[in-house]
Amino acid sequence: MTGDNIPAVDIAHLRGWIGREDVGTDILSEDLARKYHATFDLAGEAPRFGEVVPRLIHFCLAQPAVPTERLGSDGHPVRGGFLPPVPLPRRMWAGGNLTFHDDLRVGDEVRRISRIDDVEQKQGRTGALCFVTVRHQIEVNGRLAVEERQDLVYRDLDASGRADKPPPLAEQGAQQRPMKAETPLLFRYSALTFNGHRIHYDRRYTTEVEGYPGLVVHGPLQAALLCNYATELRSAPPTRFSFRGLSPLFDDDVFVLHAADDGDRLKLWTARKGGPVCMTAEAAWT
Repeated sequence: MTGDNIPAVDIAHLRGWIGREDVGTDILSEDLARKYHATFDLAGEAPRFGEVVPRLIHFCLAQPAVPTERLGSDGHPVRGGFLPPVPLPRRMWAGGNLTFHDDLRVGDEVRRISRIDDVEQKQGRTGALCFVTVRHQIEVNGRLAVEERQDLVYRDLDASGRADKPPPLAEQGAQQRPMKAETPLLFRYSALTFNGHRIHYDRRYTTEVEGYPGLVVHGPLQAALLCNYATELRSAPPTRFSFRGLSPLFDDDVFVLHAADDGDRLKLWTARKGGPVCMTAEAAWT
């Protein structure tokens, strides 16, 4: 499903989705906090009722739950509902920018308001690209707790999992933590976020259909690892956090969390061992 088999992108039609909204509600349960804590091997006891939970746990809350029969071949909901029906087959969470106005706590009743902010088409090295920007607001009892910009990118399957020309090797951070993205971690995170995207758990689909060499590590999973690392290094959760995916990371890759001070901020990135940067991030506390 590449090249001439892909319908042309009707950007004027897709931009008709700008302004469309979706609302979801959820309760931040003690059970979710316990499972999130275990998934990321966080130190100490999991948060109990009324206690503060880690940043980015809201990625697990108020997720759309469409019937299984309405999932597309890639495991995502069939396109054309809240998100525009972009005809390009490969969809990735390219990055995001978050501002935290208040902590989330176990027991909070959470309301998510999502809005399509922009739809753009660009031409990349591998062909047509379509960028969809989504704005999310997370509210608790009527107060704004989190503001988030989510960047999605759609592209053709011709864009292989590894570039023909290797990107430069990553720099080494002043602080480092070796990691391995093994399959159970990917499975647990997909379950927590109710994410049916098959590139994270279905190896046959991932390699034979989408052409990747292994299961793909979720972008928000990498972001959560970096945000947790920043919280640990500064002994406090950041008030602002942004991240951007640069190259894919796979389940058989040994990789490293890197961090380096940048004034009152912290620069962070993930990189395969002996490889390029996979994701960059920045955490701020002011």
